[in-house]
This record gives sequence, C-alpha cells and structure tokens, in this order.
Amino acid sequence: MPTPLKRMSLEGILVKRGLLTDEKIEQLVTQALETHRPLKTLLLEEEVISEEPMAEALADQYGLPYDPLHEFHVDPEFFETIPVEWMHRFPFVPLSQDQGVLRIAIPNPQDVRVLDEVELFLGCELQLVVSTHTAINEALSASEGNKQVLSRIQAELDPVLIKEDEKGEEILSVEQITKDQSPVVKLVNTIILSALQKQSSDIHIEANEQVLQVKFRIDGVLYNAMEPLSSSLHAPLISRLKIMSELDIAERRIPQDGRFKLHVEKRTVDFRVSILPSVFGESVVIRILDKQHIATGAQGLRLDVLGFNPEDLRRFRRAITRPYGMALVTGPTGSGKTTTLYGALNEVHTVEDKIITIEDPVEYQLKGIVQIPVNEKKGLTFARGLRSILRHDPDKIMVGEIRDMETAQIAIQSALTGHLVFTTVHANNAFDVISRFVNMGIEPYNFVASLSCILAQRLVRAICPFCKVPIEVTPELCEESGLDYEKVKLETLYEGKGCHECHGLGFKGRKGITEFLDMTDSIKEMILAGKTGSEIRIAAMAQGLTTLRQSAVQKVFRGETTLKEINRVTPVDDFA
Repeated sequence: MPTPLKRMSLEGILVKRGLLTDEKIEQLVTQALETHRPLKTLLLEEEVISEEPMAEALADQYGLPYDPLHEFHVDPEFFETIPVEWMHRFPFVPLSQDQGVLRIAIPNPQDVRVLDEVELFLGCELQLVVSTHTAINEALSASEGNKQVLSRIQAELDPVLIKEDEKGEEILSVEQITKDQSPVVKLVNTIILSALQKQSSDIHIEANEQVLQVKFRIDGVLYNAMEPLSSSLHAPLISRLKIMSELDIAERRIPQDGRFKLHVEKRTVDFRVSILPSVFGESVVIRILDKQHIATGAQGLRLDVLGFNPEDLRRFRRAITRPYGMALVTGPTGSGKTTTLYGALNEVHTVEDKIITIEDPVEYQLKGIVQIPVNEKKGLTFARGLRSILRHDPDKIMVGEIRDMETAQIAIQSALTGHLVFTTVHANNAFDVISRFVNMGIEPYNFVASLSCILAQRLVRAICPFCKVPIEVTPELCEESGLDYEKVKLETLYEGKGCHECHGLGFKGRKGITEFLDMTDSIKEMILAGKTGSEIRIAAMAQGLTTLRQSAVQKVFRGETTLKEINRVTPVDDFA
C-alpha cells in the first residue's frame, strides 16, 4: 500500500488551523518528549484538542479526506466477508468497494503497521478516509454488526442445555460475543448488548405460533429489535435465561421471577427477569437496571431538568419545603414518579435532616439517605417497614407506593404528626387520587388534612435535536388533536426525521408533563363537602391549575414534542 505523502507536520497543521499558537505548541512538544508520549496522544489525553478537530488535522496532514460518519451504517454485506471483531480490533469501518479497492475509515493514518496488517488480512488495496475513534465505534454499534453473529447462531444452533459459567458475573462485549461460545449464549448476549446500546429499558421476548419476536422498549414505546427468529430457538433461549437467573428450568406452567448481573464495558448492570406462561410457550420480559449509570445521573438530579412547566415547578418546590404534610405524585407505571420524588429529595436534603425511604425495589442509590428495599417474602411490607422507620426519628420519609389501606393510614398519620412524607399512588389524574383513597377505606377528613399537594405526571418523548425539522400543520392533525386549525396554522411545529443519534426513531429522551393540584383551604372544603371531581377541577383551574393536556400542548408549541406523541399519552378531551 502506498503511504500518503506528508504535506506539513502535525504541529504546523494545528497552528495553521488556529487551534494552537506557536508558543503553546512548543510547550506541548517539550511535555510530550518529557513524558515519552506522541504529541497526538498528549493533546487528546490532556483534552487540549477534541477528537474531531484532531482527526481533521490528521486528514489535512496526510492529504486524505475526512468523514464524520454522521448517521452512517455499514453495508450488511461487509459483515458477511469481514469479521466484526477485526473492525473493533484495529479499528476501522468499510465504506465502499469498487473494482477491488476497499474504502475504509480509520482514526490514525500514522500507524502504518496497522494499515499493512489490515491490508494483509483483507487481501485487497485500501483507500483511506480519516474519522474519529468514537465515530467509528458508534457506526459499528449502530450498524447491524450483530447480524453476522445472529446468522451464525441460527446456522449452528444445537438445542442442548447450556451450563452456567463458574464466574458470578459474565463479561459482555461485541468482541466477547464473536469468540467461540455456544450459539444460545451468543444469541442472549447479542440481544442484551444491542438493548444496552440502544438504551432500552426492557427486553420483551414473545413466542408466536411460528416465530419468536424480540422487542425493545425505548423511551416508553416498544419496537421490533430484529427480524423474527425461528421458533426452534425458543426453548434453548428460555433455558439459558432461566439458568442465568437461577430459576427452575423444568417448570413451564407458572410465572417465575429472577435476576442476574453482567459486567458490561467496565460497569455492572442488573437485569430483572419475569417469565410468564402463554399459549405458544413462555414469554419473557427483562428489565434493565443500569444502576451505576442511573446513580451518576441521580446524584445531581434536580427538578428543573425533568421538563416541568415553570409555574408547576415553582408551586411544587414550595410544597416540598414545608416542614410537614404529604407530597403525593400520581401516574401509571413508567410515568417517572420515582424520578420526580428523588429530584425532590435531592433538593430538600441537608445534613441536618434524617431521610429514610422504603421502596420496591430501590432503583436509585443516593448518598446520605437511608434506603430500605421491600421484601414481601421475608415479611417486610411497606406498612411494616414504615412503622419501623418512624422509630428511627426521621424528618422526611419517602414511601415508594401506597397500595393498601394500612400503608395509607400510617403515611397519613406520619404526615399529621410532624413528618414530611413523599409518596406515590396509581391514578389517572390529580382528582382521581381523592376517590382512590376513599375506595381504600380512608376517612376523607384525615386524608385531606394531611395532604399538601398532588402532582399528576406523564412522560412524552422529546424530539431528537439532531434531526429536528419544521413541519406544516394540517387541518386533519388539528382535528385529531382537538385544536382549532385557524388558531394554530401560523405556529411552527416540529418532528424528528430519524438519524444515527436517535436510531432512526425521531425521538431522543423523554420530558415530563404535569398537573399540579395545590391543596388550598377552598379545595379541601370542596372535597369534604362532597363536591364532584369536575366541580373541584373547575375551581382548581380558576386558581391556576394547568391540566396534563394543556401542559402537553405547551410542549408541542415550544417545539419539544409532537401532536401525535401527546395524543398517545393524554386524552384529547382533557384540554378543557
């Protein structure tokens, strides 16, 4: 392979591009010599220059083109001829091939030894393009890099019971998967790694009459993770998951729950497994709990990053700084209630306060707070744990969820006797909470007296900022969304067209929409007088309440989400 001719030294290129001054370069060259590091390595490790400008400078130095590889996916045909582990090892990605010349993107054109080795392995002439190490890894992760593995699995499958490895934690990576392992182990690992790369919260494995479907839940919505698999994979795949979760392989007629851990990219990830018998075989849901990732975000979690509208945020913050009472968050499973409560705890936590939580399970781990996991098998229920918590002299208490009358009564008594209680309950909106407690058998007077506020919330998917484009408002879309076309036709609305950053979904992350009911004296009097939910709602709106639907529409007009997304999450007739 002909080595590209140098045009100028790297130092000269960096100065020419205005990235460094002559004085700074001289200082860095001296430092590189003293520490026995190449200048390029020093610049990147010391974060003097980021990856992209460095890659552009190297491309300029060697007279090669630069490609940022935005939204790039490797042609699946390359995975049939080039092992994916080679691409990770060197690293490189194949871009195109024409008349025996293979065009590849590499991060370091200076490493002639590696380039010679790649050329020798591939047995063809190379044409080089420079990109960053990160972009190449992301392109490999985003591409169907596991397709090669899956095709091998289906070809090699032998439905033999797989014995668990002796190590407690298995190491999971693309390179590990592609090494010699049982095909079933490869299949499970490939599915899990793909789910982690796409930041899924759950993996769903569903058996149909003829095929096996694998789906990922991303930002609250299910997507097909891959093409349907053969039904012959079903029994060995379920067996592998049961072994990993220490469940009974022979039992297929009753539900089973378990858990396992994997060591993934220098961190340990927990997985909770739930297996349910169905007509066509057992169905599996795997909940992914990346606790180290969550804890990193949770330590600095503040309410203002959750997407609340400013007025609801101001009023909720005022409620959680009161010395006693109950701050209650409501919404369905997966609506972000626990995240909101932890944001609230982070904001009110001081060294002077004793804060104790009881949860099922403890998903976030925070410093300075005593956290108790519910263990119903051992008799530690919410009610029993809450009674013990009160003997530990807490200032603030968090109860993960109120599910029964006994827990509700203890939480209410705690709020009435000088404690600030944070808790959640499942209800559709702030006003349904009242009837929910009455149905539990709670006396309205005690409940109303203890309650400081109710915050109802949902999560809507946020438009991906990398592929956000304006769209034209149509009368049909307005009619579906309960909006007056004449009033909104001049508004600029947006949607995501799909890109590499959002895995082609058009959405990236989620934001909260809220309905905050402040328990003022007049609202409490209406509840005790037995007024209907609609009458209380009208009075609350007169006092400044913003409904979930109104909060969602505001986000659409601010360009944060789409009308179709809020129609999925909130009822159209809830705008009034």
